[in-house]
Formats: sequence, structure tokens, C-alpha cells
Amino acid sequence: MDISSKELFDFRHSIAGEYLAQFEYPWQALDGIKELILALGPTLPEDEYEERAPGVWIHKSAAVAPTAYLGAPCIIGPGSEVRHCAFIRGSALVGAHCVVGNSVELKNVILFDHVQVPHYNYVGDSILGYKSHMGAGSITSNVKSDKSLVTVKLGEEGIPTGRKKFGAVLGDYVEVGCNSVLNPGTVICRGSNVYPLSCVRGVVPADSICKTGGIVVPKRRGMEQREGE
Repeated sequence: MDISSKELFDFRHSIAGEYLAQFEYPWQALDGIKELILALGPTLPEDEYEERAPGVWIHKSAAVAPTAYLGAPCIIGPGSEVRHCAFIRGSALVGAHCVVGNSVELKNVILFDHVQVPHYNYVGDSILGYKSHMGAGSITSNVKSDKSLVTVKLGEEGIPTGRKKFGAVLGDYVEVGCNSVLNPGTVICRGSNVYPLSCVRGVVPADSICKTGGIVVPKRRGMEQREGE
């Protein structure tokens, strides 16, 4: 199964696309998100973005609630909405037309364009692809309980990441149901859905449905539906 960056994402839908394209696997990009934002920020058009605090660049069309906390460095893209009491801890690149909702916490993340994390989500050390959506209360768990290094479980094999902190990677068009937990090192490939109240680990193949109890079945329609959107 191909879980490479180029297979999971359409790089055209993020200003981090060129950066991500350098890496075979998405989690290899996590260490450099802070430096990426600090490099991109000063290059953003001054007539479109304002630096509201050192290292915090907000597009002028973005809507940011006065109660939201924006930690540096971060970029909030055009048309995006950061709602009441959102907590952006830093190293967060939020794309265009995203929703970061009430009491959502972001830390060391890349959100592609049109990503929605709208209600009580924690997303840390993770990358969320184009038009992916996390239902209310769904979270990424980014540290193993024994604090050992995260391995991406792929069938009987495992891919060592060398990382203590790694939440999840969602490919383009992924839907995660409410109150689901994505365990450290979870990779959900393009166009797949996760049932509510799921506990997910390992790799979910493209165009699949991850059901309660970890049962994974293929969708009847996958790519055809996405291409018609």
C-alpha cells in the first residue's frame, strides 16, 4: 500500500505543497513546520496579510474571534474562520477556507485548504489533507502511553518514524466521525471515512470505511464521487 506524501495529498491545495513534496512520507515534514512558517510569513503579500504579532500572519479576509489565542508562529489563510476560544499553540499552518472551531487546539500542524476541525478537536503533530473533516470531539493522540517511538503499522510490517510525537495523517477528502480517537501514527488514506466513536490505529486504505471495532471495508464508490465534486 502506498502511503507516500504524493499519494495522500494534492500539493496544489496548500502553500506548504512544495515543502511537503520533498518528503517520501508526510511525518518526515513535522520537524520543519516551525521553520517553514517563519520562512513563508515574510514572503506573504503585505496587501493581503497582516502580521498581527511577531510571527503571526493573518489573511485580511480571515475571521478570527477576539477570544481565540494565536501562538507564534502561525499562518491563517484567506477565508478561514478561527472561532471562539480556539487555542493555536504555535507552529500551525492553516490553509484557505478552513474552520478552526470552538475550543479546538492546534499544535505543530499543517491544514490543507478547506479543512474543517470545527468542534472540540485536538490536532497535534499531524497533517490534514484537502477537504478533510474531523467530527465533533474527534482527536489525534500524538504520544504513546509508554512514551516509546511511534511506528506506523502497515499490515504485518511497521515503518519506524523515529518520532516520539506523531499524531495522524489524513489524506485528501477524509471524514472522521464524532468522538473518534486517532492513535499515534495513524494514516488514513484519501477518500476514506471513519465511523463515530472509533479507535483507529495503523493505516486505513484509500476509499474505505473504517467501522466500529476496526473493521475496514472498501467503499462502493470512491474516486468517482470525489472527481465529480
